Formats: sequence, structure tokens, C-alpha cells
Amino acid sequence: MKAKTLAILLILFTTIFTSSAQLSLKLAVNNLKPGFLGLISNYYLAQGFFLYAIAGALAIAAFRRGDVSVLYPIFATSYVWVSIASAYFFGEYLSTLKLLGIIVIITGIMLVGFGGAKVKNEAMA
Repeated sequence: MKAKTLAILLILFTTIFTSSAQLSLKLAVNNLKPGFLGLISNYYLAQGFFLYAIAGALAIAAFRRGDVSVLYPIFATSYVWVSIASAYFFGEYLSTLKLLGIIVIITGIMLVGFGGAKVKNEAMA
């Protein structure tokens, strides 16, 4: 597997872990008990931090293998995953504007990806 393909796969896994971490932090807040003991005994809070740590390690590995200008826009898919998962798990409303925003994010990622491929092909010619 090429390093650039591996970098893209790693950053996609990063987005899944960061999105899961954000959902865990939302659950942590929803289940927060008062006081310091309530904070340190909150399973979802620990889970969120752990998932962020995994995502950080994956992001570092991805950025070592790929171009930031290609990978970072893919990282924006986290917004898409969180929006969809929030609607599913928390019953949050996905308005028409939110859905339009998701479409714009996905379109932007595709344009950046195709633009990066075109520049590389022109540079090789």
C-alpha cells in the first residue's frame, strides 16, 4: 500500500475516533455528577480523552506519510460524522441548512482531493 493511501486511511480512522470522542464527551456532560468525585468517576469522560489520544496518535502517523493540504480537509469529515451521530444518538435535529452544510463539506473535500491529484499529475509531466 502506498504511503499516501495509508495516510488517507489513517486520517479517516482519526475522524472516526475524534467523532466518537466528541460524542463521549457529550455523554459525559449528560451524566455528570456534582463534585470532584463525580468528575473523576465519569466513565464517558475518560473514554472521550482516551479516544482523543488514539486519534492524536493516528493523526501523527498520517501526517508523517501524507500531505497536510490533502489530509486536513479530509479531517473535516469529523463534522459530518458528529452531525449524523448526534441526530441518531441524541435525537438532535438535522435542519435543511445543516444537511446543506454537510453536502458542502463533502464537496469541498472531494474538490481538494481532485485538485491535489491534478497538481501532482501536472508536476510529473
